[in-house]
Amino acid sequence: MRCFGRKTQPRPARPRRNQWKDPQGERAVKEASRAKIARRKALVRRVGLVTGTGLVVWLVVMGMRYSGPALQSLLEIKTITVEGENHLDKQKVLELAKVKLGTGLHHLVTRVIKERVESHPWVKEAEVTRVPFHELRISLVERIPAAVIRADSQNFLTDAEGHVLTGLGQTDDDVLPLVAGIDSQGLLDGTESVRQVIVSSIKLAKLVGQTFEGRLRVNVENPSNLVALVQGMRFQFGAESVGEQWERFQRVKPTLKTLNLDGHGRRANEVDLRYENRIVVREGG
Repeated sequence: MRCFGRKTQPRPARPRRNQWKDPQGERAVKEASRAKIARRKALVRRVGLVTGTGLVVWLVVMGMRYSGPALQSLLEIKTITVEGENHLDKQKVLELAKVKLGTGLHHLVTRVIKERVESHPWVKEAEVTRVPFHELRISLVERIPAAVIRADSQNFLTDAEGHVLTGLGQTDDDVLPLVAGIDSQGLLDGTESVRQVIVSSIKLAKLVGQTFEGRLRVNVENPSNLVALVQGMRFQFGAESVGEQWERFQRVKPTLKTLNLDGHGRRANEVDLRYENRIVVREGG
C-alpha cells in the first residue's frame, strides 16, 4: 500500500518544439517539388522523342537499303508506248525522250521528257504518262502540213501557224498551196511578222479554194499587197482583212459577166480588191 503514497517524479526537461507552421513556406516547397518533377518529365519526353526519331530514321534508311532493289524491280520500265505518231517513227521519239527500258518509273521527270519530245519541229504537243507498273506512255499531237514556202529557190514545209516542219530542197508538193516571196532567214528564225504573212496566205488559200479548184500560188513579196494566182485568175489583196475582201468579191461575182470564172481560155483575168468600195476587173489578152 506504500505505492499509493509514492510521489510521481517530474519528467526531465526537454527542448521546446515549435509547432507553428508557415503556409507560404510549405507552398514554396510544394511548388519547387512540382517544378522538379515537371523538369524530370520534360527531360524524359525529350529523350524519348530523340530516341524515337532516331529509330524511325534508322528504320527508313534500312528500309530503303533493303527495299530499293525490290522497288526498282516493281517499277522498272518494260514497255514504252508511243501514240499519235505519223511523220515521226517510234524510234525517233525514243531518241528524243532518252528513256531506256529497265529505268525505274519513279526516277523519271515527265516534264523533262515532254520538253525533249516537243523540241522536234513536227511535234505540236506531247503528253508523258506513267502507267503502273511497268509502262511509260508518250502521246503526240503532230503538226499538219499546210503550205509549201519558196524562199531563196528552196522549198520548205510549214503548218497553218507558220512553223517550219522540214526543208524540201527542190522537191514540191502540189497538193498544198505555194507561198513565194518569203525571207528565208526570217522564216528559219521564226520571225513573228513572217509567220503572220504565212498564216494570212494559208487562210487566203482556203477561201479561194472554196470557189476555184486547183493549186493556189500566193506572192507575198509585198505583205500589204498579196497576189494570188489560180486557174488563170489573178487576185490582188490590200492591207485590210483578206476575208472581208474576198467576201466583197463573192457578193459582186454574179454580176461580173465578162469575167472568165472557169479559169479556161486564152485570156487571163485580174481582180483587184485593194479598194474599199469597189472591185476593179482587168481582162488580159
